[in-house]
Amino acid sequence: MPTLCLDGLGTVNSLSAATVGSSLLDLAIVLPTYNELENIPLIIARLTEALQGLAWEAIFVDDDSPDGTSEAISTHACEDSRIRLIHRVGRRGLASASIEGMMATQAPFIAVMDADLQHDESILPRMLTRLRRESLDLVVGTRNAEGGGMGEFGHGRVLLSRMGQRISHAVCRCNLTDPMSGFFMLRRNFLLEVVRDLHGGGFKILVDLLASVRRPVLIGEVGYTFRMRGYGESKLNVVVGIEYLFLIANKLLGGIIPTQLTLYLLVGGLGLAAHLTSLLILTQIFHIHFVAAQAIATFIAMTENFFLNNLITFRDRRLRGAEIVPGAVRFVLTCSFGAWANVVFARALWQSGAEWCLAGFAGIVLGSVWNLSISSLITWETQRRSIHNQQMHEAFATDLGVSR
Repeated sequence: MPTLCLDGLGTVNSLSAATVGSSLLDLAIVLPTYNELENIPLIIARLTEALQGLAWEAIFVDDDSPDGTSEAISTHACEDSRIRLIHRVGRRGLASASIEGMMATQAPFIAVMDADLQHDESILPRMLTRLRRESLDLVVGTRNAEGGGMGEFGHGRVLLSRMGQRISHAVCRCNLTDPMSGFFMLRRNFLLEVVRDLHGGGFKILVDLLASVRRPVLIGEVGYTFRMRGYGESKLNVVVGIEYLFLIANKLLGGIIPTQLTLYLLVGGLGLAAHLTSLLILTQIFHIHFVAAQAIATFIAMTENFFLNNLITFRDRRLRGAEIVPGAVRFVLTCSFGAWANVVFARALWQSGAEWCLAGFAGIVLGSVWNLSISSLITWETQRRSIHNQQMHEAFATDLGVSR
């Protein structure tokens, strides 16, 4: 059967008869990608060399990289049936990409690793051997045991990694030297056992897996030295840290509070603090009339909420570059009713004798309910639809042979 190559939206674009039956595959490697164009040919070449003698497939899960990563993977997929692409549109996140990639294969053993060459692909055969011979559930590539190390990374990066490890022990409940590792291999049966309980957010899928299992896990470790990134930019930032803390909190609370709700609460809390602080300064220090001060404080909080929601809450639909200004305008316009209701309601309470802080708090709570619900449907959902429509247009143009 010939290889099927479909450059589509959100579909696997390379599949051959050799990869259909799980009995024909030894191993699948899942590689989430975002803006890793330069690294694609390098990681494929290294996997090819490291996995000689094994029947394997590499599943790249690309979150619609603007640098042409998915196109490069698609080209390789049409030339090599072992390379597959899942092109995701309108959603992002390393953990969710890893889960989607793992569920897309029938291989009995599945590895997850980065495509940025920082993980040492040469230890994959050793990890597979341990899984098979010792009947383990999971083997982790570790930087903190014999044969492992952080390479040339500075003290600050090492310290952050150590802090994350200590925090993760609160939910992992297992003896593991590197729970923050993003490089591991597991049995497909183990994945199917825990997949419905996975949080699926953030970047630390291994912590998610270990915190979701309801029995003791048989774990092994293989040491490796973490490499420096050669191409592209690191995805580690403050937002990743926030998402990690939310993952830990979600697991500790048994998944009672949805992640999206906790993000709303975080942004809303910060907006509330900004609003009340501004109101305090304007009324008590500058002696501005309460109604005018409430309107100014509302605008300040609204502006802060836009940027924080764009950075955190709607990270998968984040507005960038030239999209920021029209996005902010849409946000202000859609939230104007909430702002108006905020001021009117707060004024009514204040005029009835309520304290300024209580009136201001009540007003912003009323406005926030409207702002968060409407902005999610208009400000950022508009962006998602525009991206989808543009890609659909390009896909139809390609099918019709139209040059651009």
